[in-house]
Amino acid sequence: MISEIIKNRRSVFPVQYNNEPISKEEIQTILQSANWAPTHKKTEPWRFKVFHSETARKKLGDFLGKTYKETTEKFSEFKQKKIEAKLMQSGCVLAICMQRDPKESLPEWEEVAATAMAVQNMWLTAHDMKIGAYWSSPALKDQLHKLVDLNEGEHCLGFFYMGKYDVELLEGQRKTAIDEKTIWI
Repeated sequence: MISEIIKNRRSVFPVQYNNEPISKEEIQTILQSANWAPTHKKTEPWRFKVFHSETARKKLGDFLGKTYKETTEKFSEFKQKKIEAKLMQSGCVLAICMQRDPKESLPEWEEVAATAMAVQNMWLTAHDMKIGAYWSSPALKDQLHKLVDLNEGEHCLGFFYMGKYDVELLEGQRKTAIDEKTIWI
C-alpha cells in the first residue's frame, strides 16, 4: 500500500550502501516515476544529469572535491575526501536540476516544488525497489555548470545519491502528530 511505502521510506546514505550495482533499467524505472509528478501548467521543470558509471561518478567526485578545495574558506582534507568518497560509494548519483519556464508563466517556487515532487516520486520508487537514496544540496551544486552544460534558466537543486543496501532501516518518527499541525475550518 502506498501509505506504507511513504511511512517506511528513509534517507539511506552512501556509507550504508553495499557494492551491488544499480542497473540502467532500474535507474530508468526511477526516472520514469519522476516524470509523473504534478506540474502546474505542464511545464515539467525537472531535469536530471545521470552519473552512473564509475568513470562518471569519479569525474563528478573529483570536480566537487577540487571545487570545494578552491572555494572554501576553511579547507579540510578530511571533508574533501568525504565529498569524493560519497560518489564512489554510490551506485548512481543524479544531479537534480530545474528548468525555469522561459515565459515565467508561473512563480519559480511552483517549478521548484514540482521538481521536489518528482524527487519524492523517485525516492518512493527507489525505496520500493530496495534502493537507498538521499537528497543533498551542498553549496557546491551551484558550480555544476562548470562540469556539465546547463540550459539557460536551468539550475541545479542538489544531488540524489542512490545505492543498494543491506542494513536494517530504523523505524520512522515524527516529533508531533498531524493533529497538532492541522486546523479544521
